[in-house]
Amino acid sequence: MVPEPMTEHLPNATLTRHPDGITAVDTEYIRPGLAAAHLIVQDGRAAFVDVGTNHSVPYLLAALDELGVAPDAVDFVLLTHVHLDHAGGAGKLIQALPSARVVVHPRGAPHLAQPGKLVAASIAVYGEAVYHELYGELVPVAPERMIQMHDGQTVALAGRELTLINTPGHALHHYCIVDRAHANVFTGDTFGISYRALDTAAGAFIVPTTTPTQFDPDQLIGSIERLLQFQPRAAYLMHYSRVTGLPQLAESLKMQIRAIADIARRHGTDPDRGTAIKEEMRALWVTLARAHGIASAEQQVDTVLDKDLELNTQGLIAWLARAS
Repeated sequence: MVPEPMTEHLPNATLTRHPDGITAVDTEYIRPGLAAAHLIVQDGRAAFVDVGTNHSVPYLLAALDELGVAPDAVDFVLLTHVHLDHAGGAGKLIQALPSARVVVHPRGAPHLAQPGKLVAASIAVYGEAVYHELYGELVPVAPERMIQMHDGQTVALAGRELTLINTPGHALHHYCIVDRAHANVFTGDTFGISYRALDTAAGAFIVPTTTPTQFDPDQLIGSIERLLQFQPRAAYLMHYSRVTGLPQLAESLKMQIRAIADIARRHGTDPDRGTAIKEEMRALWVTLARAHGIASAEQQVDTVLDKDLELNTQGLIAWLARAS
C-alpha cells in the first residue's frame, strides 16, 4: 500500500534552541515536555537524533520549516534505539526527507524493516488500544535507506564528526552519539530521564529508565561510565533535552540503578512484587526529590514520573525473570 502524501499544513512546533546548532523539538508524545527529538544543523546540512512517533512527524517538518532547513538538506536520522517513542515515526518521516539515511544499530535494523515483532512487543507493554492511540501504523524503512552502525564509527555532517558508540543497558540495540568538537553527547535513554518541570536551583533532577525488556544494571552503569570518558559538557536526552553537570548526575544515576536493582531483588518473590517494587522505587524518588529542593515532592513524582514508575517496574520484573 502506498502511504498517503503528507498534508501541506504544518502545526506549530515547540522548539528550544541550544548552543552548537542544536535545537530540541517537542515530539508532543503523551504530553508537552516529555520527549524531545534533536535537530543538529551544520553549514546548511542537518541530522535528526531520534524522531518520536508517527504523530510527531508534522512537528519535525514544521521545525525544519521554521529553521529554514530544506527537507532534502537532512542527511541523517540517527536513532539511538528502536523503542517506539524514539523511532516509531522514522519510516513516515523519511518519506519527506529524500536525502536522509537512517542510522540504526544492527540489532534494531530488522525491526525497522519489518516492524511486526516490535509492534507485538509494544502492545504487550501498553495494550492494543493505547498502542494504536500512541503510535498508529508503523511505516517500514527500506534496507537501502539504512546505515547499520558499528561501535566507534564516525558519520560526518558537513564535516562535523559524530562518533557512534554502543551503550547497552537500557536496550541491547542502543547507541549514543558523541559530538567531540563541541563536547556534547546525545544519549537516548542511556543517561536517564530529566524533565525540565523538575528543575530547581540545584539543577536537573534525574532518574534512570529501566523500560522493558532488556534492562541490565551492570551494562547500564558501564555505558554511563563510558559516556563520561569523553568528558562531555552537555548531554541531550530524549526525556527531556539538555542537561549539564554530568559527573554529579552520573553518580546519582549509578546510585539509583544499584538501588532499584536491589529493590527488585528484595521483592522478587513477593505475591504482588510489581506493587511492592513500584512503591519502594516511588519512595526513593520522593526522598531524592525532596533533597533536590522540589516543592510538593510526592505530588510532583506522582504527576510527572507516574508513567516512568510503571514502565520501570515492568522492566525490573522482566530483568528478574531473565535472571532467574
